[in-house]
Amino acid sequence: MVRSSLHRAGRLPVDPWTLGDDENLFDAGLSSHASVAVLVDLEESAQVEFPDHLLRRSTFATIAAIRDALDHVSDTSAAVQPEASR
Repeated sequence: MVRSSLHRAGRLPVDPWTLGDDENLFDAGLSSHASVAVLVDLEESAQVEFPDHLLRRSTFATIAAIRDALDHVSDTSAAVQPEASR
């Protein structure tokens, strides 16, 4: 999902599937503006919302960091989902 979002919204000059999980995305050409586009794409695709404390450059510095943040917000979203009406 992360590489797909980078491909759709990241405007990287390289194919995201050629990057290592720990390779710096900003060094690979990701701009701050494009990182916001990736954030929005991930939120829409995964139907989650990134909390303010994760809206940092370091969150989007590597594919691994984005994946960790996405896992965190996915786990948090699942934990706060209201129960279905009985």
